[in-house]
Amino acid sequence: MRALTDGFAELTLETRDLAALERFYVEGFGLDVLAREDDRIWLSVGEHARLGLWAPGEKEYGDRGGRHVHFAFSARPGGLDALAQRLESAGAGPRGPERHDGGDRSLYVEDPEGNVVEVWDFFGRGKPVEDLEAD
Repeated sequence: MRALTDGFAELTLETRDLAALERFYVEGFGLDVLAREDDRIWLSVGEHARLGLWAPGEKEYGDRGGRHVHFAFSARPGGLDALAQRLESAGAGPRGPERHDGGDRSLYVEDPEGNVVEVWDFFGRGKPVEDLEAD
């Protein structure tokens, strides 16, 4: 069956300190600010996705904050090591890059709210997903 979606368009995190979380993602990951509103900030993540940083409180569609396990950004080809250095320089203390079975790698870092952020080079390796197990 062919998937009817082609990736994430938006991920939203709740924070008690909008400025601190914005600074973490802008300085650590190099994300650009798309918009600032009273209770939220939107950051650009690639060409077709955005990261929302929202203050606690009820939103327009019944959205509520909650705890999640982690989320992952996709790394640009060859960018994982440079990102690890950038995060280290920003004082974020990333773990990795760690190699997984099949040769793909990830690094992990916690943001100021305790969200575990993974950056994964799985899709940026220049091979179709079906071919990754053949390594």
